[in-house]
Amino acid sequence: MTEQSPADVLNELRVDIDRIDAAMHNLLIERGGIIERLIAVKFRQGGGSAFRPGREAEMMRRIAERHRGPLPLDTVESIWRVIIATFTFVQAAYSVHADMTAGDAAMRDSARFHFGFTVPLVSHLGATGVIEAVNRANGDLGMIGIDAEASGGAWWARLTEPDAPKIIARLPFVERSDHPAGLPVFVIARSTSVAAVRDVVLHSVSVERWRDGLPAAIGAIGGSIIGNVGDQIGLVLLVATPGALPPDTLADTLRPIVGEARIAEIGSHAARFDFDTQPLPASFIFPS
Repeated sequence: MTEQSPADVLNELRVDIDRIDAAMHNLLIERGGIIERLIAVKFRQGGGSAFRPGREAEMMRRIAERHRGPLPLDTVESIWRVIIATFTFVQAAYSVHADMTAGDAAMRDSARFHFGFTVPLVSHLGATGVIEAVNRANGDLGMIGIDAEASGGAWWARLTEPDAPKIIARLPFVERSDHPAGLPVFVIARSTSVAAVRDVVLHSVSVERWRDGLPAAIGAIGGSIIGNVGDQIGLVLLVATPGALPPDTLADTLRPIVGEARIAEIGSHAARFDFDTQPLPASFIFPS
């Protein structure tokens, strides 16, 4: 049997690559056809939100868990995020409003990594502008950096009214120390009650002043203080708690320390997938 020349082997490999590329493209076309049917069904049912944060989180979790080989997970994650965001846009056009106060480059990287280039990106200087824009446009999303100081103070206090936008996601979902779009960001939207996922629940908590026992008390119920900003009437905290807690747990926990706190739920999000702490598949290869 004649041994193949390197050129012949390379040619066969390229044929395989072309075959796989064509198959992936055909699958995307098939996915588009399913989306068209989905749009028709939703129209007959009277419409509905195209955003499904819980479903998106579960899809990304499965992708991260099964990934293997030399292709960096960052690339796979970004491809799927863009597919999800773009097909959502096809179902119902929307824009993403982003607070650029914390830095143009980092926020743009995050927006493009998670939403691609088809979805319009609208820049704002300050979280207030993002919240107002999302509030005016029922289908739009907002991105606000978690760093309260960089985002213009206790922006989350503007989400306390029942009809105000609410937090629906925290990005990046796949958490890792060297993430290429690693800026911690909250995503806000208006109508999300049907699709909300409540692994982590966020609260705006107003108290008279800081007490040293606050972090330990909130930590004891599995929560954490994400933001801490003083205003003219006291202190406004952004507090995350496990979604499984009974409704009055946070108030009961804070009462012995600060008395009666003003607590308002301002959204929720899926528990993030921490890639750095997950066991890797035996066939996983770190990119060089």
